[in-house]
Amino acid sequence: MQPVYIKTYKSGELRKKITQFKQILNDCTLCPRKCHVRRTDNELGLCKTGRLAQVASFDLHFGEESPLVGKGGSGAIFFAHCNLGCVFCQNYSISLSDTKFQEVYPNQLAFIMLELQKKGAENINFVTPSHVVAQVVEALPEAIEQGLNLPLVYNTSSYDSLNTLKLLDGVIDIYLADVKFFSPKHSKKYTRATDYPEVAMQAIQEMYAQVGGIVLDARGLAQKGLMVRHLLMPGEIADTDKWLEFLHEHKMHDVYLNIMDQYHPAGRADEFPELMDKITYTQWEKAVTKAQKMGFKYIDPGSSRIFNLLF
Repeated sequence: MQPVYIKTYKSGELRKKITQFKQILNDCTLCPRKCHVRRTDNELGLCKTGRLAQVASFDLHFGEESPLVGKGGSGAIFFAHCNLGCVFCQNYSISLSDTKFQEVYPNQLAFIMLELQKKGAENINFVTPSHVVAQVVEALPEAIEQGLNLPLVYNTSSYDSLNTLKLLDGVIDIYLADVKFFSPKHSKKYTRATDYPEVAMQAIQEMYAQVGGIVLDARGLAQKGLMVRHLLMPGEIADTDKWLEFLHEHKMHDVYLNIMDQYHPAGRADEFPELMDKITYTQWEKAVTKAQKMGFKYIDPGSSRIFNLLF
């Protein structure tokens, strides 16, 4: 299956999208924060990122879901900073640090993609891209012209502008979307984004409308479609049942669903006593059983710790 962005490039639509994204950076509304800063002049908003994307690291990553990893690993590019800012973030030192990481020009970002492809990556995985979408798309023509032909993975918190996602139609092959809080009270407390639930629900529906359910090749590797992650959290903070019901009601039973058990207190979690608890096997089993009964077709088997408990 040819990556969708190849056709968009050949038609000339990709260049048009780049122009539109650059215009957005002049008065930035790239994400739902709508900081209205002039990033083309390196003015900084909440994401602390100006004209150029900052890359914290890149490499073959073998810790993603199996349909992304295969034999070669997922070609992960970890962008610095974040537009959401969860207080318990396990990548806090990258996402919420005041540190300025390596800035990359479009040709450098294209080079990184091509290097990952040469190393045997199964896909190019943009990790935390919501605030650097414009820069990612700007780098694609050069990468395509030099032979990039891997599926593109948009690895997001789902705190994405609907307008931005619509511009990505025809660019992204696989959406890897995390859904966190269903309660505005919780999202306000832990991310300062009261509108997270509403934004994420709209984002998930738009992603699904673009790429549909997961499409696997003969090797079991994802080539297209929506993958949904949900991180279990202490108590009812994550509203797991409500997110499962949302996906069920919208008939998204063919997405790849990963109910993640690896929560542990990180970042500033120690400032919130309720975030210091751990996840139990029973909590994970209950959520997975409910998803199975609802008819979800592709459910991740869980981490090695949980898997070992099951067998």
